[in-house]
Amino acid sequence: MWEAPVSADATSIGLDVHARSVVACGLDGRTGELFERRLTLDRRDIESWIRSLPGPVAVTYEAGPTGFGLARHLIGRGIECRVAAPSKLQRPCGDRVKTDVRDARHLARLLHLGEIVAVAVPSASRRRRGTWSGPARTCGGI
Repeated sequence: MWEAPVSADATSIGLDVHARSVVACGLDGRTGELFERRLTLDRRDIESWIRSLPGPVAVTYEAGPTGFGLARHLIGRGIECRVAAPSKLQRPCGDRVKTDVRDARHLARLLHLGEIVAVAVPSASRRRRGTWSGPARTCGGI
């Protein structure tokens, strides 16, 4: 019988990151308890909230216009972080009501089940050098 893979991390965290705020949802894999919070974009604020949850933790958020700075920060502080490819995320059929909290919960659940397809996080030095290729480069760079 097939069983869904479940994360070995105690807490799976989904972040819905926007230009001015972050909605965070932590799913405790042992108890099923949800921890939800609206945070500022201050990386120290986000890191502090993450560290307040039962460990070990893993974090995910969707790749988008906010970039990879948060992922580099968390990874640099020893927190596992995966940036999810938005086109590869599973969406429930008929789920037309989209809210920040629902998106964060959905990301946390997918991470817990091992269903996140991550994109590569470019190093900060690569970003500074501007060694992008493909569409991003032809459109003036990222």
